[in-house]
Amino acid sequence: MEECPDQYFSSYEDLDAGAKKVYAVEASNIADLAKEVVKENKLDHIIEVIKEKVEDIKIPKVDAIVSEWMGFYLLHEGMLDSVIYARENFLKDDGEMFPESATIFVAPCSIPSLYNNWNNVHGVSLKCFAKELRATKNLRPEIVEVKPEDLLGEEIAYCWVNMREDTAEDLNEFTLKHVVGASKNGNYQGLCVWFECNFPQLPDGTGDGRVVLDTSPKSALTHWKQTVIVLPHEQDVEEGEPIAFELNMSRDPTSSRRYNIQLSMLSPEDVDHPLPCSCHFTKCILTKAVLAQHAERALIENKMDDEKVGIIMDEPIDDDDDDS
Repeated sequence: MEECPDQYFSSYEDLDAGAKKVYAVEASNIADLAKEVVKENKLDHIIEVIKEKVEDIKIPKVDAIVSEWMGFYLLHEGMLDSVIYARENFLKDDGEMFPESATIFVAPCSIPSLYNNWNNVHGVSLKCFAKELRATKNLRPEIVEVKPEDLLGEEIAYCWVNMREDTAEDLNEFTLKHVVGASKNGNYQGLCVWFECNFPQLPDGTGDGRVVLDTSPKSALTHWKQTVIVLPHEQDVEEGEPIAFELNMSRDPTSSRRYNIQLSMLSPEDVDHPLPCSCHFTKCILTKAVLAQHAERALIENKMDDEKVGIIMDEPIDDDDDDS
């Protein structure tokens, strides 16, 4: 079963995978074109295009549901509710979801496209214009390309979506309080948000068994790019300086397909630091050193245990019978 705007393309991929029947569900007028494409390729005996909302259709149970429901920062546009409905009503108990899980990651970053690029435009300084521009950008997330070198701290998983089990209610709100040490000196100008989707492992053992769609700044650029929540004012940070924040995403009460996003800057003193923490607070430096010592000690002990086992196994076994 396909549940996405590009269903007539992904349906052909299902045929390559050996699908005997494909239900391609699309409520918009593009479904009419999809039917023509299917008919033109003489596949209408296998691919059935259904021009309805998934909530209104009636089909038998299916072996797999494939849907490109992911929006910017994963949750934008809120198509996931329809996919969950399809899972609950049409997927067999042992069926597969494509993708089967997704994770949102966040990390502090710089945004040169909204700052540095305005310092000198053909010899003209437009800093005042850029300031007003950023004031408007602060009202809604920006979709931009963030370079790996623009990240200012280690990413953290913001939330994980289990496509096999999560309900629509599980997606109503996500909140995270976090602190991270700056990985280098730089200008803290926003919070970078991206996502990663995991697909079921290949049953025939081909490849490395892990199929991932990664929209990280460190991966190849996709049409999702990255989502940036712009700060009202940039902050200069030094390497090791703690950056603390709270990020909340909640459904808009007037539109379930939209999320309200709120980013709050916090005092590092008021947030529990992760273990280990990369910031320069004395308690974090000491904790990190102690954890490193324990890890090194455990490694040495494990190595010594392995050597003892090796000595025992290498000792010759005397099978001679002295009484013979």
